[in-house]
Amino acid sequence: MSSLEDSDKERVEFFLTPPHPCSYLDRADAQTLFVDPRQIISNDLYQTLSASGFRRSGGHLYRPHCGSCSACVPTRVPAESFAPSRSQRRIIKRNKDLRVEVEEAKFSKRHYNLYERYINQRHADGDMYPATEDQFRSFLLSEWCSSIFVSIYEGERLLSVGVTDQLAHGLSAIYTFFEPSEPRRSLGVLSVIKQIELCQERDLPFLYLGYWIKDSVKMSYKTNYRPTELFVDDRWVRLS
Repeated sequence: MSSLEDSDKERVEFFLTPPHPCSYLDRADAQTLFVDPRQIISNDLYQTLSASGFRRSGGHLYRPHCGSCSACVPTRVPAESFAPSRSQRRIIKRNKDLRVEVEEAKFSKRHYNLYERYINQRHADGDMYPATEDQFRSFLLSEWCSSIFVSIYEGERLLSVGVTDQLAHGLSAIYTFFEPSEPRRSLGVLSVIKQIELCQERDLPFLYLGYWIKDSVKMSYKTNYRPTELFVDDRWVRLS
């Protein structure tokens, strides 16, 4: 167990897990640093921890803490400077018929049914298969943070949900699930773009995207939104 004091002199305790198999890199072990689950998380503290590379999963905040590996690099997009690539502009144009709704983050059958299809069809080889209602609640929702669903609709048909936390100085993209039968729409990319646009509308400087892992197909896409900032050696470095 270790601790630190944030900018408001609030003491924060951490717990380090034993080594366990890495979820992203073959033949690698990982360790994870968790904020003490008894810690009261204010919005300011959540912002401070997010700016230091921590992420939320359910009610827990964590950061990779692997002694011999630094492959997981926290990423964020400076919203005001975001310039969509040519392929991203095509995706925006292709989906002009869709609409975005910012909704309260809570369990509903409509959202769960989409989540279930997504997990069971796109991630049947992963440790989240099969999807359950309890998993939806424990993984995506939290009692202590302010979360929203950035939902994308075709008419009344729900196509995509970006689970998004509202920070003091940005938004944090926690997880996206979408209609697996619509690959041509590139709904995962569209969801990130819509979250960046929401940052712009709210004058929030950053969208936090989680961990970029160069050698992981599932995680390498996160530097496709430019400019990107990477958290390296305890400071944010911009890639243009």
